[in-house]
Amino acid sequence: MINDRLIDAGELPLAVRDFGGDAPPLLLLHGAGGNLAHMTTLARALRPHHRVITMDLRGHGRSGDGAWSWDAALGDLAAVCVQMELDRPAAVGHSLGGMLAALWGQRHPEAPAVISLDGNPPPTRPDHLPGLDPGKAAAELARLHAIFDQMEAAAGRVIEADQLPDLVERQQMAARDMGANEKVWIEGFRRNLVHENGETSTRPSAATTSQLRKLMNELDLAPVYAATTCPELVVLPTRDLPEQEPFAELYAAHRRYLVDQAEASGVRYLSLADASHAMVIEQPAVLAGLITDFITGSR
Repeated sequence: MINDRLIDAGELPLAVRDFGGDAPPLLLLHGAGGNLAHMTTLARALRPHHRVITMDLRGHGRSGDGAWSWDAALGDLAAVCVQMELDRPAAVGHSLGGMLAALWGQRHPEAPAVISLDGNPPPTRPDHLPGLDPGKAAAELARLHAIFDQMEAAAGRVIEADQLPDLVERQQMAARDMGANEKVWIEGFRRNLVHENGETSTRPSAATTSQLRKLMNELDLAPVYAATTCPELVVLPTRDLPEQEPFAELYAAHRRYLVDQAEASGVRYLSLADASHAMVIEQPAVLAGLITDFITGSR
């Protein structure tokens, strides 16, 4: 039985979904701007071999708001483990969730395994883009960060009541275009809506989005990988999302950097064929097999 509950993490409430069973526990973490609903299809694919626990990270979905820091978020994960009585869970995360999984592995050598599904900070410096002329790299980074500035400015926006049906329809179309489960996709969209004082707004808020962007821009995973002793796997994309295609050279260079970083750090990695950053939606069954095989082989 799938069970939704709200747990008390001390500073704030955390929304948790337990997919049940008595198999070894696995924490499954979503990316920035998402929520636990976006991990449903992958969670279902993992359920035959794991007791999967998903959660809304702070400032997302139905979890409470609180200042974002890596320590605070890792404390939230620890609170979930205590409240849900999870003994040595594996940690698997996508994007922001993958960064948290990596940090969790560094601090928890007893973990059976941690797996990052393209949980990598964005490129911020020309040396993150090997093979690109430094001048062109700087120009492309400035162009990319201008897009991120626009996204940050739109975070937490108020949605007028007459606009909501059109937005839901657009989400349905996006789900069909990506081959995603439409019901799951719409649940994820609605789960990040806040209805207060007669207004509807989106989560995460502008403040949370700004904090997350700063944290991810400043994160260097190389020393994290080097200090991690539990089994760790990094799954990397091999192609662009449609919105990344105008920056094709930049993202190709950054994928080279990620491979170089993984090899230099000695972390095990896999470049997943025909996968973009949206690999959780594109290939849930394949990922479930990879995750299960890696965790099982690491025990």
